[in-house]
Amino acid sequence: MDSSTDPQRDDVVDKALGALDHLLDIIHDKVLRPILLAGRAIAFSAILVLMGILLVAMLVIGFVRLLDVYAFASHQWLSYLLVGAISLATGLYIWRRRHPVKLRK
Repeated sequence: MDSSTDPQRDDVVDKALGALDHLLDIIHDKVLRPILLAGRAIAFSAILVLMGILLVAMLVIGFVRLLDVYAFASHQWLSYLLVGAISLATGLYIWRRRHPVKLRK
């Protein structure tokens, strides 16, 4: 009788491979999956932050050009003054709404 066709040996190999597969599934679920999810979250949030910065920059540039063409055609410094005043007011508003971190004692 050939040992490769032995049904008992096939069962041992199937059980060993099944146990290995189960162990790899546990490792994937407990270790690798959270790492992959954290990496995706970091990558997508970085993309969203960069897109937000790009959108704000494009809006400011468009606003300055709109002011230069229609509101203050020959006085560009007024456009920059208005954008600077709006930026300063926004920054002061955000600064007033901040909550300082409590220091540990």
